[in-house]
Amino acid sequence: MAKVEVPEGLWMRCDGCSKMVFKKVLEEKLRVCPECGYHYRVDARTRVAQLVDPETFEEFNENLVSSDPLNWQDSMPYRQRMAAAREKTGLVEAVVTGKAYIKGRPVILAVMDPFFVMGSMGAVVGEKVTAAIERATDLSIPVVVVTCSGGARMQEGLVSLMQMAKTSAAVARHDSAGGLYITVMTDPTTAGVAASFAFLGDVIIAEPKAMIGFAGPRVIWNTVKAELPEGFQTAEFMLEHGYVDRIVDRAGLRSEIARIIDYCGK
Repeated sequence: MAKVEVPEGLWMRCDGCSKMVFKKVLEEKLRVCPECGYHYRVDARTRVAQLVDPETFEEFNENLVSSDPLNWQDSMPYRQRMAAAREKTGLVEAVVTGKAYIKGRPVILAVMDPFFVMGSMGAVVGEKVTAAIERATDLSIPVVVVTCSGGARMQEGLVSLMQMAKTSAAVARHDSAGGLYITVMTDPTTAGVAASFAFLGDVIIAEPKAMIGFAGPRVIWNTVKAELPEGFQTAEFMLEHGYVDRIVDRAGLRSEIARIIDYCGK
């Protein structure tokens, strides 16, 4: 049998099942493998486009820029790292916020970007998430936050850790005003973000097999030498133990969020 030549660039090997997947089909499936259901990480603007009604997203606070409070330098200066992240992603920071409609329901949306310094939370991310929640409170509409983060941004030290309390306080005020707060946890949602606004949703949704937790398995082993249970820190483990309310495939997120808004009547 003659060898079939596969055009270069049209196919890719799935990270989940190692099968060859047609790239066009992968994009049509919202970057979910049609063979095994593996959910690839997506950037913030792609996520917004997947979730909201066409041409309804009105971005705000898009020009807020992080400072360098510690004059930090590790393998490279912090300012240089941020410049590289902006050039790579086309974003100013690791979260995009705005007002939009999801199946006709008005929402305030905040979407984290895993490709901007691993979605880490510094002063600007905390400010943008807080401002988004506060705007939802003022407008009396639901707020939806899509989390994807490695946690607080170490290059900003205590300033980044303060955002955990700041964002959580905004959620508390939104709740006191009777507002609906929905979180969608994607891979990974960890550390300071998981320990603050991510786990405070009235309804917490997770994508299949997303890594969710505080410290990662390597950190836990190196700290306390604990053997972790099978599947520890997966969305499925969190659902089984009551930390998330439901697991929803990416293709079903729009409909699920709309149903939750209708059911809660907020």
